[in-house]
Amino acid sequence: MTDSPRSVAPEHRRARGAASRETGRFERLHYEDTHDGWEIEEELVPLRTEIREERPRSLINYVRSPDLPFDRTINPYRGCEHGCIYCFARPSHAYLGLSPGLDFETRLVARPEAPQMLERELRAKRYKVAPLAIGTNTDPYQPAERDRRIMRGCLEVLRNFRHPLAIVTKGALVERDIDILGEMAAEGLVRVGISVTTLDADLARKMEPRAPSPRRRLAAIRRLSAAGIPVRVMASPIVPALSDPELERILEAGAEAGATAASWIMLRLPLEVAPLWRAWLEEHYPGRAARVMARLREMHGGQDYSARWHHRMRGEGPYAEIVAQRFDKAARRLGLDAEQPRLRCDLFRVPARAGDQLSLF
Repeated sequence: MTDSPRSVAPEHRRARGAASRETGRFERLHYEDTHDGWEIEEELVPLRTEIREERPRSLINYVRSPDLPFDRTINPYRGCEHGCIYCFARPSHAYLGLSPGLDFETRLVARPEAPQMLERELRAKRYKVAPLAIGTNTDPYQPAERDRRIMRGCLEVLRNFRHPLAIVTKGALVERDIDILGEMAAEGLVRVGISVTTLDADLARKMEPRAPSPRRRLAAIRRLSAAGIPVRVMASPIVPALSDPELERILEAGAEAGATAASWIMLRLPLEVAPLWRAWLEEHYPGRAARVMARLREMHGGQDYSARWHHRMRGEGPYAEIVAQRFDKAARRLGLDAEQPRLRCDLFRVPARAGDQLSLF
């Protein structure tokens, strides 16, 4: 991958996770970057983040996966500037005709009308309430949200409808919305999961180049917990032979910050993520690359990844069992193993709009 025709030199991709802009799997043509033939020295500038807007016909995405505890989700953004090299959502950029590599983290799509679309779908007579998940594909609190405020708009809608919500994020910007989240938490309508992959700031900067530092994420857990918002520390993904020795320390740090629950997921390498990950390992941790990949293949029948239901999230075999036992033991010791209360669905209501006929009862 690093010798790919579409690889980008390190000096031109500072603070980015991927090393190339390989063509997406759905493209009929394969694109390559090549010199134009003119003997003129051209200065290459660092890659900049570009954001375009999208107005899809629907927002709520319904999923039918036995591995997931929810059946619907929304995404205010496509792509994610955090640039986590292991992100399992990278292949979704291929549906846009873009690279799951550098395009995923530099060519983003925002959905500015998401709050209005969400309200319209929640008002539909056929809509039946169930917990909604945000952040399960791309992070709603990535840097673009600071100015765009799309996620905040969606939260305002969900609060007005008293709709149950689960959020997953690495973004410290979640603290901005404590006023809304605290109000919803008081009614049992929201939970937040904060992903802490490693406590090693150097590893985090290489693996998750534009995400907040581990210390900053722990601070976010502390602030959310202090506001009465239930927070889960997510040791996800666990990277064999790289971050797995930190598992207990991550849970301890999360519990100390106020998390009341914990979870873990093993590193997943679907589709284009696998070659991107291998190239990243060879660039940053060449001495550990073979060992990391050997552990992963042991858990997936000799492959880099297997997408089988009830298997893809944690793998199988001795190594996966050891990690699961370590997690269970640490979670029990720290009081992070209690089942969280179910999000309330009985409070859902469709708020009246200006001009609506009022009920007599």
